[in-house]
Parts: sequence; structure tokens; C-alpha cells
Amino acid sequence: MKAQDIHSYSELQRQIHNDLRIQHPEWVQPNGESPICDSYEERLMKLLAHLEEVGADGTAAAPAYRGN
Repeated sequence: MKAQDIHSYSELQRQIHNDLRIQHPEWVQPNGESPICDSYEERLMKLLAHLEEVGADGTAAAPAYRGN
């Protein structure tokens, strides 16, 4: 998948997940798990969530709608 082929947040997450493991095979355990990659993915998701809360100019963005 190329960057221009990513159309959703879940596709971006999957691409990051795959790319980390390709770029750092030494972080992947024989069973396929990778706590280091998981940690990086979690940190990135927190940063992205923060960006949703802050607009490009640094002011608070409108809260995302969270349906009931």
C-alpha cells in the first residue's frame, strides 16, 4: 500500500503497523509479537488524538462528535 492509497484512519494504522515491523525486524519476536512496535504505535495514536483536539493554529478544535 502506498501513502497515496491510504483513505482512512484504520488504513493508516495498518500501514504504520506493517511499516514498523518491516523497518525493524529485530523488534519482532519469533511468535510475531512486538512490544516495542506496539509501544510506538500507541504513542503515535495518542499524538494523533491530541492533534484532533488542537487546531492547526494551536487553538482548541471543535470536539469530535461521539454518538450515543
